[in-house]
Amino acid sequence: MPQYKLSVNGIPRVVDSPDPDQPLLYVLRGFGLTAAKFGCGLGQCGACTVMVGGAAARSCQMTVADAQGKPIITLEGLGSAANPHPVQAAFIKEQVPQCGYCTSGMVMSAAALLSAKPKPSEDEIRSALDGNLCRCGTHVRVVKAVMAASGQRG
Repeated sequence: MPQYKLSVNGIPRVVDSPDPDQPLLYVLRGFGLTAAKFGCGLGQCGACTVMVGGAAARSCQMTVADAQGKPIITLEGLGSAANPHPVQAAFIKEQVPQCGYCTSGMVMSAAALLSAKPKPSEDEIRSALDGNLCRCGTHVRVVKAVMAASGQRG
């Protein structure tokens, strides 16, 4: 059976998969990493967003073969309760989550944005999070939290 070497949250992993097109989301969930959610399965809602090679990626659309050799970070590897990532801390402070289903994808998209552009404009934040859907309507608080995490205003 083909094997795929992955680095997930800084931990080397080997995955046996007969299907090179197996979605990365299923592999991550097989590791017990459940923060990335299955939403639409089409890469349109953003609930499954993780960082691959420092960029936001839809894990429902990325295959295990495409992820091989690239550093993968999930919400579980971004920060901890004792030492949250600035985006996580800002989401908590601004009370962003309501139902919480979209939250991990939003946090990962925002963290990827801030990694690439530490002081984004409000328009850049809205653009980066455009593919993350929230039915609860917390987008105003999300933008405010990302601005705060970037050290601007919040």
